Amino acid sequence: MDAADNFDISLAVTGSGGAGAITAGELLLSVAGRNGCFGMMRRSFGPQIRGGEAAALLRISSQPVACMNDSFDLLLALDWRNAERFADEITLRPDSIIIADPAAGAVPQPVLDMGGQIIAVPLGDLARDIAAGRPNMVALGLLTRWLGFGPDEAGTLITELFESRDAEIASGSRLAFEQGFAQPLASSARQEASTEQPGAPRNSDLPPLNGERWHFHGNEGCGLGALRGGIRFVAAYPITPASDLLEWLSPRLDQLNGSLLQAEDELASINMVLGASFGGVPAMTATSGPGMALMLEGMGLAVASETPAVVINVMRGGPSTGIPTKSEQTDLNMALHGLHGDAPHMVIAPLDHADCIQATEWAVRLSEALQTLTIVLSDQLLAQSTVLIPKPEYRLPDIPPRCTSGPDPDYERYALTDSGVSPMAIPGTPMSTYVADGLEHTSFAKPSAAAADHAQQLDKRARKIASFEYGDLWADSRGTGDTVILTWGSTTAAAREAVRRLETAGHPVRVIALRLLLPARPERLAEALEGARRVLIVEQSHGRQFEHYLRAYYEIAPETRTLARPGPLPITPGEIVESLTGWE
Repeated sequence: MDAADNFDISLAVTGSGGAGAITAGELLLSVAGRNGCFGMMRRSFGPQIRGGEAAALLRISSQPVACMNDSFDLLLALDWRNAERFADEITLRPDSIIIADPAAGAVPQPVLDMGGQIIAVPLGDLARDIAAGRPNMVALGLLTRWLGFGPDEAGTLITELFESRDAEIASGSRLAFEQGFAQPLASSARQEASTEQPGAPRNSDLPPLNGERWHFHGNEGCGLGALRGGIRFVAAYPITPASDLLEWLSPRLDQLNGSLLQAEDELASINMVLGASFGGVPAMTATSGPGMALMLEGMGLAVASETPAVVINVMRGGPSTGIPTKSEQTDLNMALHGLHGDAPHMVIAPLDHADCIQATEWAVRLSEALQTLTIVLSDQLLAQSTVLIPKPEYRLPDIPPRCTSGPDPDYERYALTDSGVSPMAIPGTPMSTYVADGLEHTSFAKPSAAAADHAQQLDKRARKIASFEYGDLWADSRGTGDTVILTWGSTTAAAREAVRRLETAGHPVRVIALRLLLPARPERLAEALEGARRVLIVEQSHGRQFEHYLRAYYEIAPETRTLARPGPLPITPGEIVESLTGWE
């Protein structure tokens, strides 16, 4: 790749389940990385266990990107079965390219209505004459050439992926790729995009183009952060879209002398986590909304017994089973207020893929230091999309480890300390035995229904959460100006790109993204909002859960609006720009 190139290209590969759209997209993103590019791929599936639809939505750029663009330059359909289900997710322009196999049938009307130049390529016929040839590998070759990349990197990747499984499949995939690469298309998309596609303009806060790139998805980022934080035991029950996180953690925990146990259900999972943590091993579970609903009573036990526990909730569309394979930010209310009684705990939300590592490590260390429950709110968009980004670099503030106790004949497990944190004895410590259950208790851990004991322990549990100094990681603030975008979680990346576009157009805007949602930090947000004339709240929620949370805990600018909608469609940078430029 010419270092002088400046391009930003979005493309989609769609097909029915099993057609290989996701495999083609993943390989194409890897090819882009080996050619010195940055990028992102969002996986979109139907809710069916087998069959259904699948799409790989890619953005490949000469500059780091963290969200998808507003529209797509190219759509390649391996087949048109169920393609209408992606009509809302894949926005085309009149100048977009549509590549389709004539043998797969006519282009659906919803796609035709968006316009675009249709190019017929016999993907199936090109693959049919090759032993173990696949149309998705033909598509990979075609797109590799269209993007202006050489064939060698892709060929190496195909060999690495398939040869260990079957030599014939590896050979057939390579030959199919070469057939696709030989197909003539228009001039290199990268060259056209260098002059026609504005993309995300360079900004001083973006990393340099050279240097090490990381290729991972958000679930892997949360897993890495958990291991860095010290997690060595995981108990969980599989659930979409958190299962990828568990699959990634299992072999790596083995390498660290830790363990992952698949429990019989979510209730067992959270109780196993509490048992391991009570025994001195940092522990966590990962789930999604329906699973966390089942864990709420056990999570309350973590708070009452002051046992460190981390719950990673990868949010999806709800309520009930909802849309298991699509993203939404609608477990916020449950994370903040779902526990019964007065149950002070922490809620932390990663802001982008790189932050999945930092936020999760921070959450684990805070949980250990403050001996309580911490919920990490990720979502399907972060968890199951893959990025090529500069190597994540961060530094956490100093956080004390778990406060433990040695032999003590006068041991008070729940001593009323100034910080609210009391020494936690490991089972087997002489003269320091105690019972950690859900009953209210005295400072010596003896059950008590006395009003004074209840008030003292309530104060203690609240004090340690409220008085801790969380530092600057509570939120991320960028930009200047008297207009502020206030957001959280995965919508942060789109908000940041909107700010860069507005700044380039001469309209300075700030974006403040909250990482620490509970406990609330009203004084810190008041400082961050100083000088703000108007605020746009951005969230992916039908019920405006984030807006109601903000109004409950914070003073916001008098002139405030909300851009809110439910999943599964992510909020785009263009929508945010439109909301602000149309605000008179």
